[in-house]
Amino acid sequence: MNETVVCAIGNVATQPVHREDDRGHVARFRLAATPRYWDRDKAMWVDGHTNFFTVWTRRSLAANVAASLSVGDPVVVHGRLKVRADARDGQARTDVDIEAAAVGHDLARGTSAFRRNTRGGAGAAEPGGAGAGAVRQAAGAAVRTRPGAPPGAPVDPWGVQAAPDAPLLT
Repeated sequence: MNETVVCAIGNVATQPVHREDDRGHVARFRLAATPRYWDRDKAMWVDGHTNFFTVWTRRSLAANVAASLSVGDPVVVHGRLKVRADARDGQARTDVDIEAAAVGHDLARGTSAFRRNTRGGAGAAEPGGAGAGAVRQAAGAAVRTRPGAPPGAPVDPWGVQAAPDAPLLT
């Protein structure tokens, strides 16, 4: 069976709706994707037509989406495209859904702090949780230290413990 796999970049248009049913966690939100192009005649960037997709997530992805996304967040969505055509109130209607395999913040347009899930839990882990490592602020950005490291010990950007007198790399 052939499937259409897409990668859509846009903004969260509606607050994610999360529910738990007999099959597990399910969350959905609307994604607004607006292409931009350079108009040579006007010598400026112009917005194209906005496409709206309903993004469906399941299991732990659904719980993490509900805990992590807000309206207006720039995101990248990867998943299977589903197009449905039906008639409602005498009007032909086409709905375009994405069954997401992965959803993440678009780091080309901002920063994000990642928190690993605790084992057996569906929600986001608390900083400093078992085995998660402590999160501290350094130079305006969150920096993860190794579990058991002394407080304030410098780390490099990849999370490798540095010598106590080594400068913090940025």
